[in-house]
Amino acid sequence: MPHTVALVDDDRNILTSVSMALEAEGFVVHTYRDGYEALDGIERRPVDLAVLDIKMPRMNGMELLERLRQKGSLPVIFLTSKDDEIDEMLGLRMGADDYIKKPFSQRLLIERIRAVLRRFDSEDVPAGGGEDCFERGPLNMDAVRHMCTWHSKPVNLTVTEFLLLQALARRPGHVKTRDQLIDAAYGENIYVDDRTIDSHIKRLRKKFKDIDPDFTEIETLYGVGYRYRQG
Repeated sequence: MPHTVALVDDDRNILTSVSMALEAEGFVVHTYRDGYEALDGIERRPVDLAVLDIKMPRMNGMELLERLRQKGSLPVIFLTSKDDEIDEMLGLRMGADDYIKKPFSQRLLIERIRAVLRRFDSEDVPAGGGEDCFERGPLNMDAVRHMCTWHSKPVNLTVTEFLLLQALARRPGHVKTRDQLIDAAYGENIYVDDRTIDSHIKRLRKKFKDIDPDFTEIETLYGVGYRYRQG
């Protein structure tokens, strides 16, 4: 089955041109002109991924992301204006999986969408146990079902957060550079700024600390990268 994408932007030209490009690549696209329309549409017609403009009338992309995150871990990519670095970082801290600055290459957007979906799609993950289902002390991760628990309590992670944690927790004590984490979360040949990984890690830590204030398993090695603490 083709993947379904929700494209949300108040710019008619972007809705038309990007939806045509995505459909030419085999995606099914649902277009919406603002957050309220998108929230209602996504609830009625669920999608595999959403691409959201940040600045929209009535309900902007930040508000829409917050509402979507209350319902689940739908992968989200933000479209941001060229100079909106604050919005980019805030969006990532709120749980977006990626962002792309306007004006953007449609080919780049398609590759970013594929990179997120490729790792999120459970059909690409072997069924059963093995390395895709593992425990590290109180941490339990099941990639097949995209489920994570800490001390048996569920932790609601975005696809990017899940992949970053999985890359770290597979080999406790081993340092992962930011480049290695980018490859784990986005795939090779996808450029992502180092700050993007840092923002995801901050968000990841916060989610675990909300459950367990003593959580310290993800360690920073300044100038090098991150590692999952060896028990």
